[in-house]
Amino acid sequence: MSAADAPKSPLARVLGRLVRLFTPPRRLKFTREGKYYLGITLGVGFAAINTGNNLLYLLLGMLLSLIVVSGVMSDLSLRKLTVTRRLPARAQVGRPHLVEIEVYNHKKSVPSYAIEVEDLRAGQPADKRCFFLKISPASAQVAAYRRTPAKRGRDRHTGFRIATRFPFGLFEKSREVLAEGDLVIYPAVDPRSLPPQEGGRRQGGTATTGRGGGDETHSLRLMRDGDDPRDIYWRKSTLTTDLVLRERARETRPDVVITLDSVRPKGAEEGFAQGFERRIREAASRAVAHIKRGDGVVVRTTVGERSRGDRTVGTDPILRFLALIEAVDEDRAAALRAERAVGPRAEGSAPAPPARRA
Repeated sequence: MSAADAPKSPLARVLGRLVRLFTPPRRLKFTREGKYYLGITLGVGFAAINTGNNLLYLLLGMLLSLIVVSGVMSDLSLRKLTVTRRLPARAQVGRPHLVEIEVYNHKKSVPSYAIEVEDLRAGQPADKRCFFLKISPASAQVAAYRRTPAKRGRDRHTGFRIATRFPFGLFEKSREVLAEGDLVIYPAVDPRSLPPQEGGRRQGGTATTGRGGGDETHSLRLMRDGDDPRDIYWRKSTLTTDLVLRERARETRPDVVITLDSVRPKGAEEGFAQGFERRIREAASRAVAHIKRGDGVVVRTTVGERSRGDRTVGTDPILRFLALIEAVDEDRAAALRAERAVGPRAEGSAPAPPARRA
């Protein structure tokens, strides 16, 4: 049993209750109009106390009652709301994407008005909000905001800030809810033209190994029931009484290898970071161009990390690998190389097949 699952002592339970009791579930902030309103209310109150005028006391009671009504109605609007975030399947630096925010009102008879939802992200200022004018009882409303990422990596969403200025706009009452979510931001990809392929090499394969669906002939045999008539080898079939079928060869080609230097030299900080990001963008652009042409691509770092992509799996594995890669110091790089050099020998794995460089 872990420490989190262990039973708490009576003193810890009492302290937890006290913390929850004295921690305000809502946050209250005055708007500009609310500050003016409060100033007028205080002025009327001082005047009523100094003069003893009943009319001023009546006006003061009306002003204070509006504050009470505002607090009750805003708190009622914030109650029993559930917020859900829908992130896109992929996002890329420099390309806008939409994030959907859905708010569900669990109250059975009371609607919520003027709800503003702010999406919170770790380590970044919250700058994206969605506004909902009215959320009917037992129903949901969906809104979306557009965001253009400026850097690659993991974009960690931590929660929401739900606020309202209903009904008079004098105060802004808000509360925060936890709702974690991660979105991997792929590096930017530039259009890239590749050099022409070597003579005699067709797109999709250069070598034949085993049966497959290529253009080369692997072997000939007599046709059987269920075979594809398009594979009949008519040149041989006309010489015999039986139809001869051509078995095609599986076409393969060596992978294109793109090597990325991820070792940070000692003393190089800001300049290295900018150059490292440029190299990642260059590697992503070359990898996407090769995969579109039909090549298999392996992106590897100088410390031994690697990822592979081709037409079958698409570019997502490589772009995700490049999005999450981080530079390492020279000492850490040497330790990683030593670990990867010892690991395969201990497991008895065979060395990787040779690959050609781009």
